[in-house]
Amino acid sequence: MKVTFPHMGNAWIVIQTLFESLNVDVVVPPFNSKRTLNLGTKLSPESACLPLKLNLGNYLEAANAGADTIVITGGIGPCRFGYYGEVERQILRDAGYNYDVVTLEPPDGSMAGLAKRIRFLAGRKNSWVKILKAMRFAYLKSVALDRVEDLIHAARPRLPHPLHTEKLYESAKQRLAQTMTEKGVQDTVRWVQETIRERQEGLNSMAEGINKPLRIGIVGEIYTILDPFSSVGIEEELGRLGVEVDRSIYLSGWVGSHIFRGIAPGYRSIRSYPRHAKPFLPHFVGGHGLETVGAAVKFAREGYDGIIQVFPLSCMPEIVAASVLPKVQETYKIPIMTLIVDEHTGHAGIQTRLEAYVDLLERPRLLRESIQTREGVLGVGG
Repeated sequence: MKVTFPHMGNAWIVIQTLFESLNVDVVVPPFNSKRTLNLGTKLSPESACLPLKLNLGNYLEAANAGADTIVITGGIGPCRFGYYGEVERQILRDAGYNYDVVTLEPPDGSMAGLAKRIRFLAGRKNSWVKILKAMRFAYLKSVALDRVEDLIHAARPRLPHPLHTEKLYESAKQRLAQTMTEKGVQDTVRWVQETIRERQEGLNSMAEGINKPLRIGIVGEIYTILDPFSSVGIEEELGRLGVEVDRSIYLSGWVGSHIFRGIAPGYRSIRSYPRHAKPFLPHFVGGHGLETVGAAVKFAREGYDGIIQVFPLSCMPEIVAASVLPKVQETYKIPIMTLIVDEHTGHAGIQTRLEAYVDLLERPRLLRESIQTREGVLGVGG
């Protein structure tokens, strides 16, 4: 058995670590690209959302490396993601790819079924003690990855050389992918912290106070906000524009809430979002629609300058959330922009919209600074 899986941002590092810890052959698909999307689009229904098309492209590319088993998580509620496993299996079978598809459903009472699937993937040679240790170590890596991402989010608008920051980020991911010890994981996070601190030491501390970065919260469907190819790299682009970003969902937060049921909340828990969303959306709508609204409210209350919602074309839960967000915008007087992505989305169009949005957010600050400067001059003159 050679296991593969769909790409979703940095999740590949965690999944690869899990299977390698159990000595299971794993095929990491090539990173999402235009080729991946083109391959998947050819097999997909036209109305299918972007993640499904990329998933299929991942599986076709992994098949060339000998993969024969797909592992994918499941879902519940009014979101098509819950059907992905079976739909993708049938599409691949019709195209001549006889994959075994193992769907890991969320533990909503079917723990026996989940355990059976985990045992199938891990094989009889691995004890449950070893399986649980491997899951714990993979989870610790997901927390470390999220901490590194958060550090990079803060560093992008503050460090002078964007290319150096991205190289630091890529080096950190490679280190985390290669290390198989908890000390190695901790050392990598510490190395990123120290490297950023060293690069900031040479900067003028006064500039930070004068040019405090704008803060934008990114909300939306989990796949498109975690996967930089799907979101057309908006986090990196916003950092280049001098913006510090934060996300509604981080990988370890989702795993901690949905897989470990809150026992391990992750680097950034998502369990408070329904409470924040309740005045605007009091019930579950599938996918991460409720989390989108709750996170938007939380970002607004924390004084963020703007919010961007990102989701794939035809995503019903996010369409519901998008219909509610104008009420959040009106209540908290915070500009909210929605970006809908599909296989036709281009970098140039997204870049133009982001630049215009950042200009819009900067206007109030520039106006305040102009007034303060004018009052200061008048005060001196008096």
